[in-house]
Amino acid sequence: MLAVLPACAAKGIKIITNMGAANPLAAAAKIREIAQRLGLHGLTIAAVTGDDVLDQLRAGDYRDDTGAPVMDLGARLLSANAYLGAQPLVDALAAGADIVVTGRVADPALVLAPLIHAFGWAMDDWHKLGQGTLAGHLLECAGQVSGGYFADPGYKDVANLARLGFPIGVVGEDGSIAITKVAGSGGSVTTATCTEQLLYEIHDPAAYLTPDVVADFSRVTMSQLAPDYVAIAGATGHPSTGLLKVSVGYIDSYIGEGQISYAGPGALARARLAQQIVEARLAMTGVALTELRCDLVGLNAIHGDLLAAGQAEPYEVRLRVTGRTATLAEAVRIGNEVETLYTCGPSGGGGATKAAREVVAVRATFIPGALVTPAIDFEET
Repeated sequence: MLAVLPACAAKGIKIITNMGAANPLAAAAKIREIAQRLGLHGLTIAAVTGDDVLDQLRAGDYRDDTGAPVMDLGARLLSANAYLGAQPLVDALAAGADIVVTGRVADPALVLAPLIHAFGWAMDDWHKLGQGTLAGHLLECAGQVSGGYFADPGYKDVANLARLGFPIGVVGEDGSIAITKVAGSGGSVTTATCTEQLLYEIHDPAAYLTPDVVADFSRVTMSQLAPDYVAIAGATGHPSTGLLKVSVGYIDSYIGEGQISYAGPGALARARLAQQIVEARLAMTGVALTELRCDLVGLNAIHGDLLAAGQAEPYEVRLRVTGRTATLAEAVRIGNEVETLYTCGPSGGGGATKAAREVVAVRATFIPGALVTPAIDFEET
């Protein structure tokens, strides 16, 4: 907000963001404080709440994506937040909000809401909602559609990524879409960058489920009309399912980790010996593990031993030992065993680190949208 609020306030540009995270009300209060510190007055800030559905889940019989009842998590259950749709954002804009801050909300809704507000689209105009959802989906990862993440030197070269230009969506009242970026900025907007983003996190292109519409991207076409300017057409939509996806947060376990590096001649052999020592020590001392993973970073940490076989021996390698436990005390013991390699392991080990932490994991379920009641609170500057 320190970066963007002065320019947006001066030019009458509205801001819609999901940076409210778990506490949109506090976020709105913080934005009000920043605006006042900057001497910006006459701004209306709307906080959209209602995504917290923990009480609704506790009152019902829901199963998560593992097939288990959500309530089986018992005391480990921490949170449940539904992905809200565009409607409460549209309501906030209609009430005069200059800044809308939400908690959990479907990413495309951040773009779909201002389109509905500006063009007066009906909430059951499934075709236009599908087109607006496509615009939101293309923009939701910012610089990803303008060349970030797309870049692969020698195959897909992208210029000046250090000054990557974020994308701009040009959307017409009829739902027509074009993606571009600020002239002179780094990155690239092409049919290829837009195609990769179109397919990003899409399970079924013909039935992309959102709170507002079941979007159909299966007949989308793209045209490069000018450098860094791509027109996109062909999206449509169908009635929404009436269900909202819910992210369920829970205490999963504890993770203990230790790392140490080896370099120079024989680095790989020394790292493998270090791994064998730690594995034996964890067994000998009875560390209560539910899962153990050992990686040689630089060799097999991403694709495993099968694809690493036959590769040239690295000059340096880092051993990472990670274990899952039921208690923090047991997790701490894993890193301790790696640290002892300094003096009790192969020669030349260095840069050892250790850590232990609680793991909050996420499962998913669905809840009827009728059980979710969004609310809007306002702050004035």
